[in-house]
Amino acid sequence: MLMQARLNALPRESRDTLFLLGVVALIVLPQSPNLPWWCSLLALGVLLWRGALAMQGRPLPGRWWRVALLGVALAATFATHRTLLGRDAGVTLVVILLALKTLELRARRDAFVVFFLGFFTMLTNFFFSQSLLTALAMLLALLGLLTALVNAHMPVGRPPLMQAGRTAGFMALLGLPIMLALFLLFPRLAPLWGTPNDNVTGRSGLSNSMTVGNIAKLALDDGIAARIDFLGRPPPPREQLYFRGPVLSEFDGREWTAPPRFPRGRSIPGLRVQGEPVRYRVTLEPSNRPWLLALDAAQAAPELPGYEVYGTAELQWITNRPIGDLVRYEAVSYPQFESGPQRRNGALQAYLALPPGTNPRTAELAAQLRADPTIASAGTRGFVQAALTRLRTGGYSYTLEPGLYAADTADEFWFNQKAGFCEHIASAFVVLMRASGVPARIVTGYQGGEANDVDKFWVLRQSDAHAWAEVWQEGTGWMRVDPTGAISPDRIGLFRRLAPQPGLFAGAIGAMSPTLAQNLRNAWEAMNNRWNQWVLNYTQQRQFDLLKSLGFESPSLQDLALVLLALVVLVSLAGAGWTLWERSQHDPWLRLLAQARLKLRRAGIELTDATPPREMAERLAARFGDAARPAREWLLELEAQRYARDSGLALPALRAEFRRLPWPRPAQ
Repeated sequence: MLMQARLNALPRESRDTLFLLGVVALIVLPQSPNLPWWCSLLALGVLLWRGALAMQGRPLPGRWWRVALLGVALAATFATHRTLLGRDAGVTLVVILLALKTLELRARRDAFVVFFLGFFTMLTNFFFSQSLLTALAMLLALLGLLTALVNAHMPVGRPPLMQAGRTAGFMALLGLPIMLALFLLFPRLAPLWGTPNDNVTGRSGLSNSMTVGNIAKLALDDGIAARIDFLGRPPPPREQLYFRGPVLSEFDGREWTAPPRFPRGRSIPGLRVQGEPVRYRVTLEPSNRPWLLALDAAQAAPELPGYEVYGTAELQWITNRPIGDLVRYEAVSYPQFESGPQRRNGALQAYLALPPGTNPRTAELAAQLRADPTIASAGTRGFVQAALTRLRTGGYSYTLEPGLYAADTADEFWFNQKAGFCEHIASAFVVLMRASGVPARIVTGYQGGEANDVDKFWVLRQSDAHAWAEVWQEGTGWMRVDPTGAISPDRIGLFRRLAPQPGLFAGAIGAMSPTLAQNLRNAWEAMNNRWNQWVLNYTQQRQFDLLKSLGFESPSLQDLALVLLALVVLVSLAGAGWTLWERSQHDPWLRLLAQARLKLRRAGIELTDATPPREMAERLAARFGDAARPAREWLLELEAQRYARDSGLALPALRAEFRRLPWPRPAQ
């Protein structure tokens, strides 16, 4: 109450400044996870400083203060991003400039600069996330900026912010049909928003390389990577849910990388399928990577409008440019498949290569396996079973905190650490296979997932990122082997896997009711999925489908533009016609008089529709005395505006003053 009384006692300029600073904070707050820590602290410090100056009525800092802060911000931005250009550096500078501009907020012109810089900064939030939560936060920020803008156009008196807020809300509602028309018909040219950077180092997720042993602790990312709709059919068995990503076959002793070759083809060479196909639709989150996730193994290229999709011999699907937006595509996969050559050839030599002199103890172990006639006579299957048996019985464990590895990572896993997450296990297994003379490679992707009980979509999270192995066998080709399953069967089959730590709020709910926490998460993610399917995934093809429903046989971008132009012209003509009709049918002076008559009737004064302003003023004075003097004088001004030759106030000024008047109320 004390704070509210203090705020009410502030001059209007200070009150309006504090409101605008709150709106700016609301715009910047969602950006804080994407900004350098110093940028968030500097912006917060500047806003608090400006708020304190407004509360205390003190003068603003001089020019040199602002120049010095700008110089520090530029230097820190360059030191952080090594450039002043690009998305990340640009957003950092825009946030700092918005905060610093509030330090020279003296006139309406400065306020307008802050308003429109705020609108631009608000849009930059969508460079990093287009989620439903971001959209709701920016809708609230939009209403706040519109309220501040409306308030700035009410320079006289002390209009309540609630009044400006109602006007802003009404303006937003008036703009809603235009927004919907532009959303439906404005030509979609992807990518609409910027593409997020790859920030998966030290976190679960996919990359086109895998460095083994440099990460002492892996932080599981619970973010969603993709949603799968099996089109009303049950998903395949859980142990078959391997969604293929990059295939890594080149090894320098510590880092695995994908081969730099992307043959252009609309089908996978050497893929042999059998059994019933699985049809599904994938909604893939932006990854800034050129690969498409597909359930092992898709024979034909997924249909993705706006992209060219190529297949590789490693059963991977690659697009002609990185996936920078939410995309949706359909695919058909065959869980039962074989791939690769069935007879040994020279191309398989690349899958036997190991850096000379590395992992000597693993090489010695491979020599022991080759010397065992029982294992050697069984060929590839014998070496695989020997390695899996060692993993099951040798005291190995699956953990997210294996500690740092030495240079010979396979030796570290097999003989020293005996612990790791899937990349350690898969890498050590492939090194052992290659040292044993078995062609082998690492496949990365997502394994498992979970069903959302609300919308029935299958959800793949970044924490489902996985690495497994493929070995080559005579007469069969490439064969999947998941060595992690030998150590931790639950990771592959039952999915009782290691999970990220929940946040404070989610953890508190989960402690009280795990079922409630899961249901709340499923409901929220289902809402986000609907947002993705209906709004973010409204593609150019869906625009063309809309035009087809309107009668266009072969719609094009030109047809979209013509329909949009026709709609704009039609709405403009309708608005102009309504304005002319309204002016011809209604006298604005009489309408204002009717509003005043309604105010007096609510105050308990009996009036007829023919009562003139002067008589209304007399009855008002007789009923309420001097307390009604402002309203009485306004009624006389209204009469003078209509009938006097030299009226002092114009009708717009009378209308504005009418809204601010303290009209009398009936006695309780």
